[in-house]
Amino acid sequence: IRTTLSLRNGLARAIVCGSVRFGTRSIVVRCLHRKHQQRLHSALRFVSTPWQQQLRFYADYPDHIKVPLPALSPTMETGTIISWQKKEGDKLNEGDLLAEIETDKATMGFETPEEGYLAKILVPAGTKNVPIGKLVCIIVQDESNVAAFKDFKEDTVAVSPPTPAAPAVPTSPPTAAPAAQATPVTAKVPSIAPPSGERIYASPLAKRLAAEKGLSLQGLTGTGLYGSITSKDLEGAAIQPVQPITGVGAPTGVDISVSNIRAVIAKRLLESKQTIPHYYLSVDVKMDAALAMREQFNKLLEKDKIKLSVNDIIIKGIAMACKKVPEGNSAWLGNVIRQYNNVDVSVAVSTDSGLITPIVFGADTKGIVQISKDVKALAAKAREGKLKPHEFQGGTITVSNLGMFGIKNFSAIINPPQSIILAIGTTEARLIPAKNERGFTTAEYMSVTASCDHRTVDGAVGAQWLAAFKDLMENPTTMLL
Repeated sequence: IRTTLSLRNGLARAIVCGSVRFGTRSIVVRCLHRKHQQRLHSALRFVSTPWQQQLRFYADYPDHIKVPLPALSPTMETGTIISWQKKEGDKLNEGDLLAEIETDKATMGFETPEEGYLAKILVPAGTKNVPIGKLVCIIVQDESNVAAFKDFKEDTVAVSPPTPAAPAVPTSPPTAAPAAQATPVTAKVPSIAPPSGERIYASPLAKRLAAEKGLSLQGLTGTGLYGSITSKDLEGAAIQPVQPITGVGAPTGVDISVSNIRAVIAKRLLESKQTIPHYYLSVDVKMDAALAMREQFNKLLEKDKIKLSVNDIIIKGIAMACKKVPEGNSAWLGNVIRQYNNVDVSVAVSTDSGLITPIVFGADTKGIVQISKDVKALAAKAREGKLKPHEFQGGTITVSNLGMFGIKNFSAIINPPQSIILAIGTTEARLIPAKNERGFTTAEYMSVTASCDHRTVDGAVGAQWLAAFKDLMENPTTMLL
């Protein structure tokens, strides 16, 4: 019985002690959890302080709309504000022309994104290389709020990072001073020659060191063989002053700032020439039939005041050649070669700001009259800088014509990612041997050169495409088939 009672008492004692320990542990854990939560709340309260200050900073201004510089073309990285069409305080209606911006393609109009009043212009006209997303102006809904933004500036927090670079400005003059003192040393090289009449003997090493240090060998006593000057004898040698070079003037000129369009043209053409394996195919095209057809059509269209050009017929011929040899109407896209269903011919047009290529869409489905209208309209808009992005971005093949300048032939650079660009030369009369009384006849010939991308168009395929173009131009009525 005693044994049973002792076992019961021991078991009860163990249960009580265990429950006490578990309860104590749970209480401790709860207390620690509460302390941890308090620390988190205090930390969050500390972190949120700057955000509250930032909100109070922007609360100083009435409700407004920030207008950043938009991307007006897919390849645009920066832009130039050519002019503002509205002044601060002007009423803005949706669709109004707000500013003219020069992109990497053309000068384009930037329409008002929101109705209201122009409160502040942050980027003045003429500012170049404005990055996309930079704040350019402020729009408010109420005219009474315009005055509140008279002294508005872009985020001061964003402007502050450049301040650490300020100490670097005063430190640069000390480093430039030694360089300015060191330049006479290197510039003495041509002035170490001794006066004529007395020959000075010196070792090659001594001559080189004297030239590098601008030392004069005149009057030194040599300790070398037969009294020649050695490198050890240069100690104490006088520095010979630099004789200014007279009579040679530096070329003068005018520095022309590079526009966004010119910079992009340079970048794209350099990329094309460096990354695309060009090869060139040339052929002479007999133009008598095409010129006769053009003359006949112009007489028929004279009452409609429509005048076709040779270039209009060439564009149609290019489009139909692409339908016969579709490999020429393709593009290299890295992992795939895309052959296009429609033929959109890019026409190179020279403007005051640079070269641009407006597109004649669906040239394979259009008549020559419609092509002529499209080309004239696009060329006029291109020279006025009013082309819209979709009118010059894309294209499946390009034509560049310098025949009007008397150029016989030339090789053009491919417009990536296209595969062919056709360079058109002038049309000239040639003597052709013939079995007649005179023994010759005359014919009009035009020289053309196709620049092809060897990644998409092999040499034989390029030859087939150029042969198809020649056949269409020499027999222009076949374009109707």
